[in-house]
Amino acid sequence: MCVVCGCADSGDKGVTMEGGAGHHHSHHGHAYMPAARRTKPARHETAHVAVDPSSGDLHFGAGAAKVSVPGMSQARAIRLETDILGENDRVAAQNRAQFAAHGVTALNFVSSPGSGKTTLLCATIEALKTRAPGLRVAVIEGDQQTSFDADRIRATGAPALQVNTGKGCHLDAPMVAEAFARLHRHAAGHGDSRSLLFIENVGNLVCPAMWDLGEAAKVAILSVTEGEDKPLKYPDMFAASTLMLVNKIDLLPHVNFDVERCIAFARRVNPAIEVIRVSATTGEGMGDWLAWMASRLTSDAVAGLRAGLDDIVRSVAS
Repeated sequence: MCVVCGCADSGDKGVTMEGGAGHHHSHHGHAYMPAARRTKPARHETAHVAVDPSSGDLHFGAGAAKVSVPGMSQARAIRLETDILGENDRVAAQNRAQFAAHGVTALNFVSSPGSGKTTLLCATIEALKTRAPGLRVAVIEGDQQTSFDADRIRATGAPALQVNTGKGCHLDAPMVAEAFARLHRHAAGHGDSRSLLFIENVGNLVCPAMWDLGEAAKVAILSVTEGEDKPLKYPDMFAASTLMLVNKIDLLPHVNFDVERCIAFARRVNPAIEVIRVSATTGEGMGDWLAWMASRLTSDAVAGLRAGLDDIVRSVAS
């Protein structure tokens, strides 16, 4: 869990993130330094680990903090997580208010690397251009390095802003606030009555689960080329997600993947999770996916979004 990885020498005071209008930089961005590499000597404490008596398997998430960090007590780990995530949540709430003020519905795309997030996102943008041409779409693209994915998205005609996190393993709310402010300035004069913002997070099924960006929903993408047991291996992500897109279903004849078993695993950790099967290559399931997005663009978000909802619903029905 990255919030307690020893990313700052904060003693017992916890660590905070800088955030606010015009200044959205996180101390966390430079700081994925293991506790053993901090300049201040760490206290040596026994790791909180549970041992399975029958197999000898080790579980380092059995303590109150659900994580074990060398030299850090469970109490301090909890305190650090509370401090850092609390500040992130404050900025996320500001993001949510900003999105609502500008008629924006934000969706946070999360997955492991190689799930097909960007390909599916590009196919989604192309489908929206045809079926809901009046709906504005923009993308915040997160990766550790390069602008490859943002360039692919820009090729569709949608505005996209790349956010490179360096050693960071996820986007956080201040990063999204900074990116949205720049996207919004770029879109000035085009009207804000209705808009859809896709946030493509760093490929990682662990850390992004706990970071609220101000989104309306997390959308987990799981491809059939991955293991069907991913929801049980990475339960926090699927518990935090509103929707699971089972992607690359055109490849099902060529892989050993039981879709129903995967869905059952996802609903074991999150009984309320919705599931849509899609293929960005063949277009299968895209109508259901567009209809689901339309259901998120409800009139109680911002009045102007209703027109976009009606456009998409009519196009799916036809």
